[in-house]
Amino acid sequence: MDKKDDQSHPKISNPEKSSAKQQPLTTCLFSAAFFGALGSSFLYGYNLSVVNAPALYIKAFYNKTWIERYGEPIPPETSTLLWSITVSIFAIGGLLGALSVSFFIKVVGRKGTLLLNNCFAVIAALLLSLGEMSRSFEMLIIGRIIMGVNSGISLSALPMYLGEISPKHIRGSIGQFNSILICLGVFTGQVLGLPELLGQESRWNHLFSFLAFPAVLQLCVLPFLPESPRYLLMERKDEAGAERAFQRFLGKTDVSQELEEVHAEARAQDNLNTVSVLQLLRSPAVRWQLITIIITMACYQLCGLNAIWYYTNGILRDAGFAEHLLPYITLSTGATETLAAIISGLVIERIGRRPLLIFGFSSMAVFFSLLTVFLNFQDSVSWVPYLSYICILAVIAGFCSGPGGIPFILTGELFEQSYRPAAFMIAGTVNWLSNFAVGLLFPFIQEKLQSFAFMVFVVVCTLGSIYLCAVLPETKNKTFMDISQSFAKINKIPVASPGKELELVLSIKPETNTEAQDIAKMESSF
Repeated sequence: MDKKDDQSHPKISNPEKSSAKQQPLTTCLFSAAFFGALGSSFLYGYNLSVVNAPALYIKAFYNKTWIERYGEPIPPETSTLLWSITVSIFAIGGLLGALSVSFFIKVVGRKGTLLLNNCFAVIAALLLSLGEMSRSFEMLIIGRIIMGVNSGISLSALPMYLGEISPKHIRGSIGQFNSILICLGVFTGQVLGLPELLGQESRWNHLFSFLAFPAVLQLCVLPFLPESPRYLLMERKDEAGAERAFQRFLGKTDVSQELEEVHAEARAQDNLNTVSVLQLLRSPAVRWQLITIIITMACYQLCGLNAIWYYTNGILRDAGFAEHLLPYITLSTGATETLAAIISGLVIERIGRRPLLIFGFSSMAVFFSLLTVFLNFQDSVSWVPYLSYICILAVIAGFCSGPGGIPFILTGELFEQSYRPAAFMIAGTVNWLSNFAVGLLFPFIQEKLQSFAFMVFVVVCTLGSIYLCAVLPETKNKTFMDISQSFAKINKIPVASPGKELELVLSIKPETNTEAQDIAKMESSF
């Protein structure tokens, strides 16, 4: 049966594959990916590192403001509490943003949500940069939570937008713009925080003023780029708009194949309306996709990368580096992140999502184990701290090679259109709750286990690798419908019949068969 099908339709599948491989990356698609990520994930990465350099100056500002208000220095425990709130409330804002993203996406669309989200970034930049002038540390705290809301929305809306505008043969590479710009944002925060630039007591508020620049730049460019064609066709029923969007993103006039692929996906779905989170949790058709995303996103935060920064400066001090050189040497961590993310984006369509994820978590487990060994011997041998720092760079590279960006790509790929907003809301919630848990619990874990604290992350990375190896199928160069079919067996959902699959591949609408049957009946009656 399969051989006959292959012989009878040899000219249908081969040209599609060859044209997909030859289809170039258009300026419109690149601009949407770059500027979309610049005003979204770049700001998230920047906010992860921007508070490190001016930490002492911000604490001094808190103390000065307290003296002006109450006539006495701020108590040490109050200072610690205010600083902890300033840092950790970013994750609370991220959770609020993740919980609200489904509403915004439904009302104003993918691109509209990204544009609207810039308002949060601009407001946060004003509050954070003017807090010192206004003698109000409350403005800094409010600005941080608003910036968290911006990041929570960004990390859901952007991967969804990038996944829906990209052709399947480069969907992973385009999706990795999210990870690359996160790493570039971290690196930019490190560079601008150097003492020669903005890392001074008289300039630290300008570090937060910079937040408005990427947001305004996105506001100037993104309105002239198309909305997601899948959103336009399946949710807005705007076929003409979807056709124009496909034409601009793909750089060709004949987009009938892409439109029919979306129509076929729509015909295959039981429900074209956007489902709620509760409906998604109850649906057996996507049960293992949901479990996979929850585990992958939890491992993304619980794998230990955030905790690695706790040891970096200490290891460098033990290696004999002068204190004033530490900010410059730690730039290597941001550079390693960015380079690894770029390489991952270049090879993801050749290697695939699954191998990169498994390799990333496995390599992190290996180098965390080695780091634990080296930390226990670094006081006895002078050159061991250098090996510890190499392990830190290797852990960072392993993270950014796959786990640092692919979980967001998978969240968009494993779910069809109607499930996608709710899936991103759940993934975002898991992401930010896990982020908050690491920040809250790791100091206690480190206090109890000391240098053996990283063994907790070895367990997380190992279990994550085993699960992904056992459950996750490869999604490279597959349509969203094909990916859903990959989970049909494990979800115990009946797979579409061969006739139905052939019908969808050949882009034959069900109405055509019905009309043919009606004509045959009329002829037989005569």
